[in-house]
Order: sequence, then structure tokens, then C-alpha cells
Amino acid sequence: MRKMPLIGVTLDAEPAGGWSKLPWYAVRQNYLSAIAAAGGLPVALPHEPELAEHYLERIDGLLVTGGAFDVDPALYGGGPAHATVSLKSGRTAFELAVTRGALARDMPVLGICGGQQLLAVAFGGTLIQHIPDSVENALAHEQPNPRTEPGHEVSVTAGTLLARIVGGTRMAVNSAHHQAVDRPGQGAVVNAVAPDGVVEGIEHPGHRFALGVQWHPEYAVDPADPRIFDAFVEAAR
Repeated sequence: MRKMPLIGVTLDAEPAGGWSKLPWYAVRQNYLSAIAAAGGLPVALPHEPELAEHYLERIDGLLVTGGAFDVDPALYGGGPAHATVSLKSGRTAFELAVTRGALARDMPVLGICGGQQLLAVAFGGTLIQHIPDSVENALAHEQPNPRTEPGHEVSVTAGTLLARIVGGTRMAVNSAHHQAVDRPGQGAVVNAVAPDGVVEGIEHPGHRFALGVQWHPEYAVDPADPRIFDAFVEAAR
């Protein structure tokens, strides 16, 4: 039996109310099922920055998930926060600690949606705080149709890790974000863009596997989406 690499998955966090009368963690099932389908063993990572190194001693790969919140602009020199910015400081503190630790170990990292934005900040990059205010004639990146359907296409840069993984230069993607990567960080490169020029993917050639995508491949709206998880889990093996 082939080893099942242990993949750490970051969680969302919510205050008391709704599902529980106490603060609670959450993660969508399709993040975990996509890892399992690719041959990985997913495990949840609670938000304890002081335990980040202990987690990293045990896991083989790191998946940084998305969520309905933003990275604090103060962490990337973004100036005053836009009115639409919503923060989860505890989550971000942990995700930055564990992502930076994973990169320092050259551990495979996959960032999805907000996880890509977090990865860019870990690379030393910057973000666009609100696409409609910064990109002329921007697409509806918070797509009105269900996330199980494509919202637009992206152009994948030939010769990149992403292009090698998906086996082509165009993909249909879903879209659920109001922010985007502006500069990907020192040494990092853009590997996919939307028709309006918004960055849809980044990677860092200086690492064994450090990849971010702005869409949600766990929904598999494009036939190539599962290949992203396959490549990530294989890199972690």
C-alpha cells in the first residue's frame, strides 16, 4: 500500500451563534474529499500559532483554504482598510505562521481562493483590496450563479507548474472573491489571469510545490481541477 501523505487543512472560524452557542471551526466537506480522492489523508489544523511548528513536524503538505474574510492590509503595506474588508485576525495569524513555516521547510503548499491571497502575502506580495474599485470593467468575480458552475475562464501561462499540471492553457473556473493578488511577491510568478487581467493563479519556482489558485478546484467545475489535488498530494508523498 502506498503511503497516504498527511495533509494539514486550515479551518474557518466563527464566533458563538448559529451552529453553536460557543465559538466554532468549520471546513467544507469537498476540500477534504478532494484530498482523499487524490490519495491524501486530510487533517484539520486549529488556530494555534504557537503550535504551528509542531503541526509541521507531522504533516507532509499544507492546504490553505478560502473563506469570507480578508487578510489585514497592515500585513502587506496596503494602507487603510477598504470599507468591504472583513478580518479574522486569529485565523490569519495562524495561517501566516504555518504557511511561512511550511515554505521554510520546502513543504508542498496549495492555497485556494483566500488561501492564494495569504500565500502571496507570505511571499512578500500585495493584494487588491476591492476589485470593483481597482479594475476597470472587471468581471463579476463574486459570481451570481452557483459555485458548482463556472463563472468565467482563465488563461494559464504556458511553461508554468500550473500549465504542466492541468495540461492546457485555458480553464473554466468558479469565482467567489472581491480581492485579488496585486504583486505575487519576490520570486513568485503569476500563472493564470482572468479576461479582465485579474490574477487568478500564482506559484513560486524556488519551492518544490508552492501553488495558489483563486478559484475553487474542490468543486471540479473543470475536468482539470482534480489534477491540481493529484499533483499536490503526489508532491507531498
